[in-house]
Amino acid sequence: MAPRFLRRLFSSPKDELGLLAESLLSERGEASGVALARELLTAYSAASEEVKLQFLLQLAQRFGADLKRIDQEIKRYAAAPGPEQARELHEAAESRLQELLRRVNLAPGGTAVLVRMREDVLRNCARYPELKPVDADFRHLFVSWFNRGFLVLRPIDWSTPAAILEKIIQYEAVHEINGWSELRGRLDPADRRCFAFFHPALADEPLIFVEVALTRALPEAIAPLLAPARAPLDPKRATTAVFYSISNCQPGLQGVSFGNFLIKQVVEELRRDMPHLKTFVTLSPVPGFRQWLQRDAKAVFSASEFESFKALDRPGWHESAETARTLQPLLQRAIGTYLLEAKHSSGKPRDPVSRFHLNNGASLERVNWLGDVSPKGLREAAGFMVNYLYDLDEIEENHENFAHGGAIAASRHVRNLLRAKRPVPAKS
Repeated sequence: MAPRFLRRLFSSPKDELGLLAESLLSERGEASGVALARELLTAYSAASEEVKLQFLLQLAQRFGADLKRIDQEIKRYAAAPGPEQARELHEAAESRLQELLRRVNLAPGGTAVLVRMREDVLRNCARYPELKPVDADFRHLFVSWFNRGFLVLRPIDWSTPAAILEKIIQYEAVHEINGWSELRGRLDPADRRCFAFFHPALADEPLIFVEVALTRALPEAIAPLLAPARAPLDPKRATTAVFYSISNCQPGLQGVSFGNFLIKQVVEELRRDMPHLKTFVTLSPVPGFRQWLQRDAKAVFSASEFESFKALDRPGWHESAETARTLQPLLQRAIGTYLLEAKHSSGKPRDPVSRFHLNNGASLERVNWLGDVSPKGLREAAGFMVNYLYDLDEIEENHENFAHGGAIAASRHVRNLLRAKRPVPAKS
């Protein structure tokens, strides 16, 4: 039974979750705390979307830091600065929500529910900006709970339990998998590999999975890799491993870095089993290119050049040889500018896929014109795809240069895209 003052504070029947949260924070015994945490998780999972949102807003309103205590600790630190007083100030600045989340996580299945809870926070942040501090507390804890040291890499094949295979179909975010037959085509052939990273607290829930094709050259387009009628390659003849799909399976972990060198671990796993592989590359989408082109490319191109990009809105533009020939040099200069010069608010590259691979130590190796002419590929990237190269001798150096100085490792081919000459205007 919760204390009477808490029942006065949370008087509405809809306030049950807030009441349980306050009770959990006030509880000292571990056994009763775990029981309360389990009750809170069960109630949250069964609640309506309206009740969940009300609870999340209560977390923002009632479970922040104690501002009076912070003020007191600041004065104490100013009067007598030292390690002990600094620790007291640090503890005072921590929100009550962080301690609540730690206690909730003690319950069986707590981590999984908290990941889904943060998914609810992210979904509502745009409408309710007051939830941003709640998201910051979730993210702060998740960064330590899901750090690289806890992740386990496992191979995925057609014999993997169906419950996990089903999630791969569900979570595939790069190239949609339409049913079990298509999934088998990505897992079962001899020239295909798949790996997933797991966390001990989410044993049957992959966090990230990586799909790999074994080839004899750098791929220029995705369609040949996924063609149902293609002839599988003998793995012994393969020289190249292509990471053609890397999907984050947990929306509630968005923005939580799992650490650097995740792909390096996959590379090392492949090399151990197939030492004859020499080249490790991606065939990656460029999901933000069209959006950047529409909003920001005016600063890079002349008015007439920018006007020509309207042709991208015409269905089937890529099938017209004349239109494609006109657009290609302009778009190649644009994609080079986007990948090498367009910046995110963090100061890193604007493209999220590029940030991921460059931070993992890859280099920009090649840009592929019309590499993905699916509706999604045309809509998001004007058909472009990118090869990021993972050279084991350069991964650490590339990562350090990127992480600390923002330097982008890129081939001459990619840098030459920026040097493409503008057409010389005709004399009047």
